[in-house]
Amino acid sequence: MEAAAAAAAEAHHHHHNLHGCLAVRAPVPRCSLGGAGGGGAAAMGGSSDEASCGSPRWIGKSLSCVCIKRKGAYERICMNLTPVQEERLQRLRHRMKVYFDPSRRDHQEALKALWHATYPDQELQGLISEQWKDMGWQGRDPSTDFRGAGFISLENLLFFAKTFSASFQRLLKKQCGNRATWEYPFAVAGVNITFMIMQMLDLQSTKPRTFVRAVFIQMLSEDEWAFDLLYCVAFVVMDKQWLDKNASYMDFNEILKSTRTQLERELLLDDVMRIEDMPSYSLLC
Repeated sequence: MEAAAAAAAEAHHHHHNLHGCLAVRAPVPRCSLGGAGGGGAAAMGGSSDEASCGSPRWIGKSLSCVCIKRKGAYERICMNLTPVQEERLQRLRHRMKVYFDPSRRDHQEALKALWHATYPDQELQGLISEQWKDMGWQGRDPSTDFRGAGFISLENLLFFAKTFSASFQRLLKKQCGNRATWEYPFAVAGVNITFMIMQMLDLQSTKPRTFVRAVFIQMLSEDEWAFDLLYCVAFVVMDKQWLDKNASYMDFNEILKSTRTQLERELLLDDVMRIEDMPSYSLLC
């Protein structure tokens, strides 16, 4: 697991640097207005003005498509997944179900890899050590903090550390802005961000219930590490909001909510076709 996460991070970093950007996502596949989705706008209950996009009445009613209003025209994102989308979604769902197991060798190695990526010049004294508190874990044993989001939260931190090391170190060391006396604990915040994204994308549900999920699945078909990239964006967005609002430890949940709101808004922008197109992606370095 650790090797896969590290390899993915390095592969993405290599591709990003050598080619400037990832391939732009192909246009969103559309179902025909008269297709299996229940007919055109009129067939769905009146004129196109009446069939308001995003209306909850159309969500989760076995329609093959839902509409999203983009640039003044109604476009439809197909909910029938392509084989690539299905494969990558299942793979991501599997990652989300894996609990952190301190007895597993690969999980131990991933934790060690996170330490070495974070503090390359410091030797780790042990998987249970006071050193972990420096990274923002609650105690000497970081394995107890993964219960909320599982092993994928460790993979996310490791991906962030290896892919955007400058941003990772800046947030870890709280190097920018006027900081509160009671700061958020870096590593524990990372676990909470993973859990927030999992809830936002709603990927475990059998039926799509949000447009954000539909947009993300399309992104996933072009880059199987889209979840990890979104995590990195979410972390820098959260830190920026923390500074902008002069937040302190007790404000963390509210900052997390406002971070989710901003991510959802950016994912649904007309010109955002991949994670790299999100305005807040520019915060990463």
